[in-house]
Formats: sequence, structure tokens, C-alpha cells
Amino acid sequence: MHSRSLVIISALVVGLLAAIAMIALLKLPADAQLPVHWSAAGKADRFAEAWLALFVPVAIAAGLSGLLAILPYIEPLQDRMAGSASLLATAWVGLLAMMVMTQVAVSAPAFSVHVPLTLHLAGLGVLMVASGNALPKSRPGFFVGIRTPWTLTDTDNWIATHRLGSRTMIAGGMLIMVASVVPMTPDSRGSLVMLALPVAVVPPIVFSWWFWRRKEGATWN
Repeated sequence: MHSRSLVIISALVVGLLAAIAMIALLKLPADAQLPVHWSAAGKADRFAEAWLALFVPVAIAAGLSGLLAILPYIEPLQDRMAGSASLLATAWVGLLAMMVMTQVAVSAPAFSVHVPLTLHLAGLGVLMVASGNALPKSRPGFFVGIRTPWTLTDTDNWIATHRLGSRTMIAGGMLIMVASVVPMTPDSRGSLVMLALPVAVVPPIVFSWWFWRRKEGATWN
């Protein structure tokens, strides 16, 4: 998917989020408080005035889209990030989808709609699985991918690390998806989510260092 298409999709999504926010504001009482943060268990634990809560997803979606649209033009290691276009597009679309889910969860009281508490967790799990699937299709760059000192300076390290990272990211995403659909206590759900994140992130970083040490050791010998 080309950046121009993603920019158009982003503009449509931002417009949709803004429309939902304005309609919700008209339906809510002036002193309404809406959620702006959810715990690892999926429970809302922080609230704000309705106008702020409703327009935060709009601002985040617009800001992230603007940033992601600029990245291909400032990436020094690739021509318009051609080597990581799939991963960039996956992250871009996934983050927009997360903002839509956030807006749905925030505005639900205005439309008398019940939204599952674990909606965000399910969305995060799907995003991680999709990103994991796209990781091996990326190449060294400063803005997208598993960026360690060792992956950025060695294409072989980057490729090997992202192959492992693909598996761990998918595993972490699946754990979060399980936490979002299987009945369990909030504490158990929160613990499973907190376990899933290091499962996804830590092994590729350690592997990247190990790959570098092994290669350097072979050079020294």
C-alpha cells in the first residue's frame, strides 16, 4: 500500500473520529466524564472531561499519521523506506484501527452502547500478530523495526533478529488475545498481558546482541 493511499485513509479515519466526537458531545451532559486510560486488565482507570476524552483519539490519529507520512522522506538508510514498506503500512493501519477502537470505547456511553472491557486488548493482540507477520519483510532503518546497535550496523543481524522477533511478537500477541477472550480475574488478565510484552520484546534484543558477539568472536578468531 502506497503512502498516498495511507494518507487518504488516515484523513478519512480522522474525519470519522472527529464526527463521532462531535455527535457524542451533543448527546452527553455538560459534566460528563469519559475514560482516557485502561489498565492492563482492560478496565478504565482514568477519566477526563468529555470534550478532552473524545478529541484525544482524533489528535493522536492525526499526529501519528503525520509522523508516519514523513518517515519515508527522512529515512537515511533506505530510499523512501522501500525495504520496510510492508511493516510501515501494517503499523500505520494497525494504529489507526486502535484509535477507532479507542474512540468507540470512549464514546460508547453517549450512544448507550456496551463495549467489552477487553476490546483494547483484543485490538492490541491483533496488531502485534500482524506486525510480527510483517517484521521479516523489513530491512535496516532508523525508524521502523527492531532497532538495536547490532541490527542497525549489520544486515545479517537485522534479518536474523527480525525472523526471531516475528515469532516472539506473534506469540506475545496471541497471549494478549487469549487474555481478552478467556474468562479470568482482572488480576490474572493483567498478569498475562504483562507477561506477553517481555515475551514479545526481550528475546529479539538479547538475540541481536548474541548474534553480534558470535560474529565478532568468529572475526577475532
